[in-house]
Amino acid sequence: MSNSPKITLEYLKRTLIFKFDAGTSRGILKTRDVFWIKALYSDRPEIIGWGEAAPLVKLSLDDRPDFEDVLKKTLDQMGEVHFGSGEENILNQLKELIPFELPSIRFALETAILDLSKGGDRKILGDGFYKGEKAIAINGLIWMGQKDFMLDQIKEKLEQGFDCIKMKIGAIDFQQELDLLSYIRERFSKDQIALRVDANGAFSPEDALNKLEQLAKYDLHSIEQPIVAGNWEAMKQLCEATPLPIALDEELIGVKNKAELLDAIRPQYIILKPTLLGGILETREWIALAEGRKIGWWMTSALESNIGLNAIAQLADSLDSTVPQGLGTGKLYQNNLKSPLKIEEGKIHYNPQVNWEMPA
Repeated sequence: MSNSPKITLEYLKRTLIFKFDAGTSRGILKTRDVFWIKALYSDRPEIIGWGEAAPLVKLSLDDRPDFEDVLKKTLDQMGEVHFGSGEENILNQLKELIPFELPSIRFALETAILDLSKGGDRKILGDGFYKGEKAIAINGLIWMGQKDFMLDQIKEKLEQGFDCIKMKIGAIDFQQELDLLSYIRERFSKDQIALRVDANGAFSPEDALNKLEQLAKYDLHSIEQPIVAGNWEAMKQLCEATPLPIALDEELIGVKNKAELLDAIRPQYIILKPTLLGGILETREWIALAEGRKIGWWMTSALESNIGLNAIAQLADSLDSTVPQGLGTGKLYQNNLKSPLKIEEGKIHYNPQVNWEMPA
């Protein structure tokens, strides 16, 4: 390892601007700060690897007021490290070096150094997606807002050819949300359109089951995080009694003993966000444990720019999941980087003929 080339690490901060007010159960998002990590060999500065550290406000373990200072200090320390060759060596080294409490930084460094080690052409993992030979099915995301705004999004996604739609719920009147689901089901059966809803913990444990029973009338594929994370016993009871499959999302954040959580709650699905969970190896570990318990999974971006989205898409491709992933966030921003990523007919594609815009 001592003979391996030294790596220089830098970062750039970008404030991404949403094209619209993005409503969630935790409030309205107008902007989003991300930190692009630049990795290069000291003796070959023309080869550059890129990663993205993008902690989510009020959600990430590393959402902290001194995040930028911590990032700078971490990159300075990593610049003294000699990384071994090979994907697994790099990933295992970074898992040892970057604390679990800095998940977005670990994922950013995994991505940047893997990209650098493979030539600096934004190739992270797998081949089929990156070469443009395979597209990944994704869900069309419907953001919270007034009923008319949500209905317009639904119509747009149906016209764009999505056969899986995910609707965020919990911000407007529940009956209006049921009306929107009814609008879709009156036009498309569950065999034509899969419907997912995401409550982001908006239901109380006391009325959650009643709401799940009402939602189940619309033949939903699943509901994400019906109650707030951290109440394992209440979530376990919901997963046992639920008339529709439950997917854990925020529940996974900050959990070190993955097997204990899965055994305690026994969900039908888990949703994996590498930025929030600590990167590639942590995500793979969740998947192995879930599959061993016959728990389904899919992967979702966490509002990253196209650099982070590209890495997550390649990770999803390398894991051969057949269900639609949550990778449709690349068009959310006015000032995202231009990239080979494109969405057509409900799938995300990588066009190798399109060049990446370089971060600046």
